[in-house]
Amino acid sequence: QNLEKGETSTLNLIIKGDVSGSVEALEDALLKLDVGDEVDLRVIHRGVGAITQNDVNLATVDDAIIIGFNVRTAERVAELAEREGVDIRYHSVIYAAIEEIEQALKGMLKPIYEEAELGRAEVREIFRSSKAGNIAGALVRSGTIRRNSKARLIRDGNVVAENLTIDSLKRFKDDATEVKEGYECGIGLGSFNDIKIDDVIETYEMREKAR
Repeated sequence: QNLEKGETSTLNLIIKGDVSGSVEALEDALLKLDVGDEVDLRVIHRGVGAITQNDVNLATVDDAIIIGFNVRTAERVAELAEREGVDIRYHSVIYAAIEEIEQALKGMLKPIYEEAELGRAEVREIFRSSKAGNIAGALVRSGTIRRNSKARLIRDGNVVAENLTIDSLKRFKDDATEVKEGYECGIGLGSFNDIKIDDVIETYEMREKAR
């Protein structure tokens, strides 16, 4: 589910159980689940007894998951559910049902990315190349500089350019995939040419953060 920022996605549920007490207990517990503001849980129907054709039709229309708590499908309803692609989960332990739905809700959350610094290089000299523009002769101060990684340019502590890419990376005359701390290299930032001596090239990647 591709969601824009601020939008919520909804997981629709139909709960069927053997006795009304267990249906209510399960519904209460599920509605207390909190996995953030992006995802909502809605119980669109609840009832006692076997899972019926009506439940499956409702699930088809509202794209819902059916939870059968100590109950199964009525005759021929399983085939209908399979044909319609309706997801039916059978449970007999409340906390197992809750855990499964919680995992389903978490699976609907958009991943959060955070920036991880890869390396920093200090510009020592500038080489002008007719075909590649300005190439920075740089010393890797920390981490590793990798070709194709994202980069920004820092001058006197201020970020002067963002969203750059390490377009070319050379060690002496040879192309390199990465250059580690303490080594010198030639860095090309594609069409970006405003590089000055003492600038710092900082490289980073976006990593998915565990929620």
